[in-house]
Amino acid sequence: MRRAASAMKSNGCKASVDKLRQIVNSHSADGWEKSWREGVTPWDLGQPTPILLHLLQTGSLPKGRALVPGCGSGHDVIAIASSDRYVVGLDISESAIEIATKLSSSSPSSNHHTFLKTDFFTWQPTELFDLVFDYTFFCAIEPDMRSAWASRIQNLLKPNGELITLMFPVQLANPLYCITGTSMLQRLLISDHVGGPPYKVSVADYEEVLHSVGFRATSIMENELAIGPRQGREKLGSWKRTTQSLL
Repeated sequence: MRRAASAMKSNGCKASVDKLRQIVNSHSADGWEKSWREGVTPWDLGQPTPILLHLLQTGSLPKGRALVPGCGSGHDVIAIASSDRYVVGLDISESAIEIATKLSSSSPSSNHHTFLKTDFFTWQPTELFDLVFDYTFFCAIEPDMRSAWASRIQNLLKPNGELITLMFPVQLANPLYCITGTSMLQRLLISDHVGGPPYKVSVADYEEVLHSVGFRATSIMENELAIGPRQGREKLGSWKRTTQSLL
């Protein structure tokens, strides 16, 4: 029974990711909006990211201004916002922003965050940020946009600001992107997939684009608090500008 239930969840998860790809790739102008309207959001945890809560509880997150690109339903934005940290959540989907705004309306931190429907790559804020948190955003953009992503990070962060990335460093993109579990056989069967979203990523992919704009990792470690089906497949990276790039 357990195996059958797991297989059903796995098949449903893969179908959800396949549906997401179909929507996004066939609706280039509003694919992400359509996926939110239809409820095809296999990346959405429905709660704050556990490792982000751990960083918050241990005092490991910079205070000041924080940015969460591709914030979706806004759980992470709401969780880390406080009187010491003003958080901006961006998403290109109007429906996602509406959901996030509704969820946050009764939050005690509602005065310390905002949600904006805008394009991360063209948005021009009036103030820079002390922190950028990226999770399920880098892997969602097309690989040829990663250099532009790094340039935007460079332009949005203060000189001593910190970038925190929750990375998917292996090729098993489908299980990583889904909340439900997958069997080992199914993981093996889909490990050679091409295309996206989500697109395959590795630590080297982040290093390639971030090194070119003067960032180096201060730490990269396994995400011990990854949800079940993503355990052993996520790495937490912290990045800052090198001393030379600040000169």
